[in-house]
Amino acid sequence: MDPGIPVPPPLYGGHERLVHMFAGEYQKQGHEVSLLAGPGSKIKGKCYSFGVNDLERSSLQKNKELIQAWTFIYKHRHEFDLIHNFGRLIYLLPVLNYPVKKIMTYGRPVSTKGVKIINALPNRNLIFTACSNYCVSTGNVAGTWQTVYNAVDFSKYELNELVGDNAPLMFLGRLDKVKGVHTAIKIAKTTSNVLWIAGNIPQTADNLTYYKQQIEPQIDSKQIIYLGALNDAEKNTYLGQAKALLFPIEWDEPFGMVMVEAMACGTPVIAFNRGSVPEVVSEQTGIQVNTFEEMQAAIGLINTIGRKNCRALAEKRFNISVISTQYLLLFN
Repeated sequence: MDPGIPVPPPLYGGHERLVHMFAGEYQKQGHEVSLLAGPGSKIKGKCYSFGVNDLERSSLQKNKELIQAWTFIYKHRHEFDLIHNFGRLIYLLPVLNYPVKKIMTYGRPVSTKGVKIINALPNRNLIFTACSNYCVSTGNVAGTWQTVYNAVDFSKYELNELVGDNAPLMFLGRLDKVKGVHTAIKIAKTTSNVLWIAGNIPQTADNLTYYKQQIEPQIDSKQIIYLGALNDAEKNTYLGQAKALLFPIEWDEPFGMVMVEAMACGTPVIAFNRGSVPEVVSEQTGIQVNTFEEMQAAIGLINTIGRKNCRALAEKRFNISVISTQYLLLFN
């Protein structure tokens, strides 16, 4: 796993949270697990740290980390049956043509240049995975590819089967423009609903300007309420009390973990039909829409979705035990 955020992450860090879950689940299934990740990372198995936890670290620092990763992987190349890489593809270069089994997992649109280069080199026992069919389609130019969805630990989320008609809507995610929180606010206002907003305030200049100019002035702490960044326990609390999660994305989302986190609480999702949404959201777990008007109308239909069934169906597809088994079966 790339450094930058420790495993598990204190707040933001979808991939870091996934790596922590998989490490625990692999060990629970009887496997010995070692993790190479940023400082402060902790799992029940062996943990080795490298690099620094700084998302804004320099290219020079990243190159130092590459050398550190190469040194570790080559030194321990005979000790592992499987290397599951959630970091940079180039980390695998020292063992590319060794018999150790290798899974390269992507959680965002794929740069095909590296995929072509790696597959042009001699290699053995290498499988590429991505978190949705959509995401696979961005990188499947060479090599062997499989779709393996992202996972959620459903044991950390509680079903809230009954919420009132006056329950709030919720938006959870980075407060970047492409995530569409401005649309969520407009939906809440035009349908006279309270909206809970949770997520990190952006740090990039363009998105910080967007937040300061378009979002912050509309937060009144009455109808439009900003909750801040939430940890896992807080997400369970707030998602469970919401009547629906709004997912008004303006980009092709590779997966959208928050959609499954909402479903784990029984909370249906209303999402724009882009990226992975058609794969994640079904008629039993939410409503796919194509326009603002359709999302607005969907608010009135959300009570037709049973919350208990919503959780049950999502758990069968996305629980950590299900997805970890899919990874371990890739080479069988």
